[in-house]
Amino acid sequence: MASKHVVVIAFPFGSHPLALLKQIIRLACAAPNVTFSFINTAKSNQSLFSNKPNIPHNIKPYNVSDGVPEDHVPGTLSPVPVLVDWFLQASAENIEQAIDFAVKSTNQRVTCIVSDTFVSAPSLSLSYKLNVPWVACWPSLSISFSPHFHTHLIRQNISNCSRKSLDFLPGLSHVTVEDLPDGVLLKPGQEHKETTFSKALASVGQLLPQAKALVMHFYEELDPPLFVQDLKSKLKSLLYVGLPMSQSNTDDPNSCLPWLDQHGARSVAYLSFGTVATVPHHELVEVSEALEASGFPFLWSLRDDQKCILPNGFVERTSKTGKIVPWVPQIEVLAHGSVGVFVTHCGSNSVIEGMAYGMPMIGRPFFGDHGMAARTVEDLWKIGVKIQGGVFTKNGLLQSLNLILVEEEGKKIRENALKMKRTMQNASGVDGKAAQDFKTLVDIITCS
Repeated sequence: MASKHVVVIAFPFGSHPLALLKQIIRLACAAPNVTFSFINTAKSNQSLFSNKPNIPHNIKPYNVSDGVPEDHVPGTLSPVPVLVDWFLQASAENIEQAIDFAVKSTNQRVTCIVSDTFVSAPSLSLSYKLNVPWVACWPSLSISFSPHFHTHLIRQNISNCSRKSLDFLPGLSHVTVEDLPDGVLLKPGQEHKETTFSKALASVGQLLPQAKALVMHFYEELDPPLFVQDLKSKLKSLLYVGLPMSQSNTDDPNSCLPWLDQHGARSVAYLSFGTVATVPHHELVEVSEALEASGFPFLWSLRDDQKCILPNGFVERTSKTGKIVPWVPQIEVLAHGSVGVFVTHCGSNSVIEGMAYGMPMIGRPFFGDHGMAARTVEDLWKIGVKIQGGVFTKNGLLQSLNLILVEEEGKKIRENALKMKRTMQNASGVDGKAAQDFKTLVDIITCS
């Protein structure tokens, strides 16, 4: 039998490359005789592969150009949306060149393409050119895939009327227009200014039905049945393979865990807004005032460069109840028995980790799929609340903290969060659907 060579095409922004690499590591361990060539930008590959001894030997990184124009002045900062558009505009040619290099380096022809859904167009085109199957991966919460798959339908139903609910999409009756990621809806008169990125996502509905399979990094048991049935009726194959949770980290340079040990069960508020989202200055002040007024013990992961924004004397006044550090071992913190609520930006990874450890959440969404995640946490799963008005205020955060940590009304949320933890444990077990779907995915890449 000829050796198998799977080309993996990453979308080199945000948490996407790491989420894809985690699944590829699972596949590489399950199929040790398959070669995986991981196509990604040099900057992203450096971050993913440097000093990472746990990456299997059959995964090899290959660099692709970031698409930055030659006349761009080195060292000049460009907004992320501009960088994304540059990458996508040059992706077809650049990715093909990277694949050619991987083929020559391995001396193996490509037998399958696996890619992030955000690079569907070049992936599909190359799969036809190479006459190999293409498998697309959705690395975020699966519910957030629907607006991109149904962009044209949403624009038809929403653009010229005041309709606010997405109840015309199967399984999304809980989602509102304000929850949609940027670019799904276009402002009147702005159609000609649609970005390359927005166009790429809007094309997903036409491209994905041609994929061998769409892989969700989630669990079918947690999604609305109507949502799942709709996608299964329109795709060749829909595979919910689950996800490898972030590895436990024994590093705790800021002594967060000993500090948590000093507090009572489910009494501490843990706050973290990821590495990409930036909380506006005035909202950081509101958060600080709410924490101080609440009296609840809190652990706050906050970058050092943002501490100067906090009110004068706040750190000193709350030194007995609060701990502010630039980094925490999040898995261990969420698993700790003293933590009672997770105040989060509702990024997919954070939400999933909160769910896995039965943690009620208070969401303040910022961009991308954060809005849909926050809405789903509150109105579908009922394991948390979205911050009142969508932005932090002292009273809004105080109200949410009291609801989750103290009030009888929040008891149901706390119970639902623990129930979700058990549901995820069952879904990720040997009898869950993810185990069978993952086996199907392995069969696809090894039998191509």
